[in-house]
Amino acid sequence: MDVSPLLLPILFFSFLFFLSHKFVQKKKLPDGDSDTNKIGLSDVVKNLQRKNFLTWTAELVVASPTKTINLLSCIITGNPKNVEHILKTNFENYPKGNDFVNLLEDFLGHGIFNADGDHWKLQRKTASLEFNNKTIRNFILDNLDREVVGRFLPLLSKAAASGESIDLQDLLDRLAFDNVCKVAFDVDAARLVGDTAEVGRFVWAFETAAGISIKRFQQPRFLWKLRRALNLGEERRLKEELAVVNEFATKVVKERKGRKREEIEGSDDLLSRFIAEGDFSDEFLRDIVISFVLAGRDTTSTAMAWIFWALSTRPEVQQKILEEIASVRSRSGNAGEMLTLDELREMEYLHAVVSETLRLYPPVPMQQRVCMRDDVLPDGTRVKRGWSVMSHSYAMARTEGIWGEDCKEFNPERWLQNGSFQPKNPYRFPVFHAGPRTCLGKEMAYIQMKAVVASVMERFEIAVVDEDGEREREIEYLITMRIKGGLPVQVRTRERHLPEERKD
Repeated sequence: MDVSPLLLPILFFSFLFFLSHKFVQKKKLPDGDSDTNKIGLSDVVKNLQRKNFLTWTAELVVASPTKTINLLSCIITGNPKNVEHILKTNFENYPKGNDFVNLLEDFLGHGIFNADGDHWKLQRKTASLEFNNKTIRNFILDNLDREVVGRFLPLLSKAAASGESIDLQDLLDRLAFDNVCKVAFDVDAARLVGDTAEVGRFVWAFETAAGISIKRFQQPRFLWKLRRALNLGEERRLKEELAVVNEFATKVVKERKGRKREEIEGSDDLLSRFIAEGDFSDEFLRDIVISFVLAGRDTTSTAMAWIFWALSTRPEVQQKILEEIASVRSRSGNAGEMLTLDELREMEYLHAVVSETLRLYPPVPMQQRVCMRDDVLPDGTRVKRGWSVMSHSYAMARTEGIWGEDCKEFNPERWLQNGSFQPKNPYRFPVFHAGPRTCLGKEMAYIQMKAVVASVMERFEIAVVDEDGEREREIEYLITMRIKGGLPVQVRTRERHLPEERKD
């Protein structure tokens, strides 16, 4: 049984709502709030064991005339005009809200991804300056080069030589974690090669704390808060693991602050850049780096796992990517192990493949906000103060009115015009969010995914281990949309490319 992160709290509070309003006379529904858009408690219970929450709500949203549903006073929409209203036009009325912030506050504190208002604006301004800096882009790509060529590709070579299957999703998770730790605060987590004792303890504690924190989304708020107050069960474990995470992160912050000014200003990781930009507290800086690690740990790796799955049954798409790589290398004369930043930007078809995968399999398929003041969405849906409002990008990808009759098909060409990539309206494609909270790492996420996919495809053939490789993979949805059970693959070396391992 697949339970949504929000489903149990919704069921619990809806039951209380039902009891408290049992004898209240039903009023006439306001405009835009038709019965067909309202999903009751009985519908939730009836469908709970039939299919997972993400796909079930997607079906409801797609079937709705307005592409918006009211699920127990939680508005879920796949209407681009509504999404623009929530994320841009009336942005100030739809913050993350205290309920969401409280769930992750023990773990993320008031880091950028768990903050609203002035606290968020300050971090956003500083982070925006750094992500638009060419130096940090080169730092990210140089680090990815070392991780991919020095660690990731040799692991695939060993798998090809042994003939044993590997879980590619797990390897991509490890690669992403190593890379984001290096970028965030210049620490080598070394998950691809085996951890050092101190860093290994941090990695284990971080993964455990993240898992427990995210599980809070599955519980009524009073329950996890009671466990925390009584120091019981997983909340006790969370407290212990967070002590390790915070101790390690604070130690790194203090060590970095203790360096000479010129050394800090000459460093390119995000922690050093924030220290160089202002006089921030240790706690503020700790929260920032932990937030970036959490945000970057699952999203790119999850997306890449879906990319390799999608490509495994589409040889014609693989061939076009290989031809594009060869063409780019021919024009630049680059015979090196990794493509350069400029070469990766030239790869329009691969950019379309990544975008099409993100469209169909968005790493974060539902984004939650809370309504601060009564509002009316562009489609006429009324939203009451305190209601949750969610955009549903997974449903939007499967809506003909947005993407055409072939919306459910994997078609990279929908992103191309005369061979050139054509971006889509971000409110039709809110995978990187949109409006003031647009993902700062969007460009570098594309660059990293393209770099990994191109490097792997040049050297290896990836075959998914499955009785029916073309079947749709089962989704595991908590906050990110992962492939349930991992992605077991077999690796074969391409005859045209026999890579040599880097000798560092």
